[in-house]
Amino acid sequence: MTDVVASQPGRLAGRIAMITGSDSGIGQGTAVEMAKEGADIVVHYFEDRAGAEATKSRVEEFGRRAVVVQADISDEHAVESMFDQALDAFGTVDILMNNAGMDASGTNVAELDTKTWDKAIRTNVYGTFFCCRRFIQLRIKAGGGGKIINVTSVHQTIPRAGAADYDVSKGAIANLTTTLALELAEHKINVNNLAPGMVLTPFNQEAVDDPKVREEQVQSIPWKRAAEPSEMGRLAVFLASDDADYVTGATYVMDGGLMQNQGQGA
Repeated sequence: MTDVVASQPGRLAGRIAMITGSDSGIGQGTAVEMAKEGADIVVHYFEDRAGAEATKSRVEEFGRRAVVVQADISDEHAVESMFDQALDAFGTVDILMNNAGMDASGTNVAELDTKTWDKAIRTNVYGTFFCCRRFIQLRIKAGGGGKIINVTSVHQTIPRAGAADYDVSKGAIANLTTTLALELAEHKINVNNLAPGMVLTPFNQEAVDDPKVREEQVQSIPWKRAAEPSEMGRLAVFLASDDADYVTGATYVMDGGLMQNQGQGA
């Protein structure tokens, strides 16, 4: 943990960023990186209040403001309430990062029950849709402008047996992103995907806890390591900044070369 306080305005000075699932992992790492660049943060969590409060503390170390909000993003009324709380605290939201989501169930389609499928689709796809819809309404009412960053995955392209619920949901989000890029260009709202490979987050807790497991799992990655959440956060900062003004409808893969390696073979 650092006690350095940002002294320069930063690329996101004066911006308000809502980051779903910012109680841990990529969301938490992004909240810290955006705070370093001058943004105030809406910290969202579903169950881990302590993690969200830790993120809030990290944001405040850099002299930025943060508010913690709880919501089940699969519930559209909860999403509406989350945005209402953000508006009460900050008056607007300039950046939306849809990061919260569920991991794969590990169940093949033949054995996958409808309840498990529905939960993944409602959280990952509907949750992103609900957040995008409210954010877009706010930005259009404000006269346009704004940034949407949807966290997808290399698995929007690389399928895995036992992961249909996750892989399909990430592919759907990628398609939603490109559709929104077309719909929102006239309003100057940028919409892009950030597609991580292996990142040291709770989704990969075994690898986080056990260096031997981590070493085994990274062998398929040309870079021979997993990413840190802060690395995803710095890419998100770029996509949220004016530097990315002409970038929309794009997927930024950050995977240490994993997808290229998966494409090799006879």
